[in-house]
Amino acid sequence: MEDKTPVGIREQRMRRKRVNKIRTSIVAGMFIWFLVITVLVVVLFVRLSQLEGKIERLAETVVSVDQSVEHEDRKSGVLSGEEAGAVGPVQDMGSVEHEVGGMAKAPKGGADAEEGAKSGEAPKAYLTFDDGPSESTAEILDILKEKGVKATFFVIGQEGEEAEALYRRIVEEGHTLAMHSYSHKYNEIYASVDAFAEDMNHLQTYLAEVTGVTPTIMRFPGGSSNHVSSLPMTEFIRYAKEKGLTYYDWNVMSGDATGQAYTSGELIENVMKDAVRHHTAVVLMHDAATKAPTVEALAPMIDQLRENGFTLLPIDEDTELVQHITADSVG
Repeated sequence: MEDKTPVGIREQRMRRKRVNKIRTSIVAGMFIWFLVITVLVVVLFVRLSQLEGKIERLAETVVSVDQSVEHEDRKSGVLSGEEAGAVGPVQDMGSVEHEVGGMAKAPKGGADAEEGAKSGEAPKAYLTFDDGPSESTAEILDILKEKGVKATFFVIGQEGEEAEALYRRIVEEGHTLAMHSYSHKYNEIYASVDAFAEDMNHLQTYLAEVTGVTPTIMRFPGGSSNHVSSLPMTEFIRYAKEKGLTYYDWNVMSGDATGQAYTSGELIENVMKDAVRHHTAVVLMHDAATKAPTVEALAPMIDQLRENGFTLLPIDEDTELVQHITADSVG
C-alpha cells in the first residue's frame, strides 16, 4: 500500500528516529562507562586494602636488609671479623624483625595499658636485645649493671672465647639468655621444619654446654609474623609448641634495625611513644657493633621508663605473652 504521507513528514519522522537512536546510544554508552568506572573503583579499593595490609604486615615483622647484610659479615665470632657466609634473600624487606628484629609489630592502641591501670599494677617493660653477642654486648651489660636492670638477650650462635664469656656473663648477671637462631640465615632456617629444628637444637645445645643453662625462651628470626619463611609460620610455631619452647615477639620498637639512621634521642622517643600505650611493653632493640646509638640511648631510656612508672624485668616463663601470631591460635 502506497504511503501517502507527505515527504516532509516522513523525513521529519526519520530524523526523529535517528535522534532517538543517537540519544539511546549516548545513554547506553554513559551507563556502560559508569559501570566500568564503578568496577574499576571497587577493584582499586580492594587492591588498596590489600596493599595497606601488606604494608602493615611489613611494619609488624622489619629484619631490615641492613641487618641481614650485617649478619652476613659476622657469623663466625664476636671480634674476629671473619666472613659469615651469605645470608639468604630477604623478601618483603626482611622481617621488618625485625621491624621494618624486629619492620616489628606496630602497637595498635592502649587497651592493655588501660586495663593494667585499672588493676592498680605498675606497668612492666622488658628490654630485649636481638642478634648478640657482639662488640657492644659488654657495654650494654655494664649499663644494665649500673642501672640495676635485668634484660633479655635473644642470641645467635657465635663461637670463640670472647663470645662464650659474654654468654656466661649474661647468665651470671641475672639476665635471661634466650634463643634467636644459630645461623640467622633466613633461607636455611626457614627452608623446612627439619632445618629450623636443627638450627634451634644446635643453638640450645651449644648454649647449655657453654653456660649450663638450657634456654626454652626464643624469638623467631623476623618474628612470628615474618614474610621471609618459605613455609607458613604456623608450621614452625607448631614445632616450637611441641618442643616446649615459648616465643616472644614485641610491641614496642626502637627502630634501630630499620634503614633509617636514628639518633639515640630518636630511639628513646620511638620507644617511649609506644611503651606508654602498653601495660606490658616488650621493647625490641639490637645488640650489634653498628648499633652505637642503641648503646647511647640505653641509660636515658631506662631513666625515662622508670619516670613513667615502669618496672623493668627480664622475660621469664611467667611473663605475659606478646606474640604477633599467638601460639593458642595454632593447633
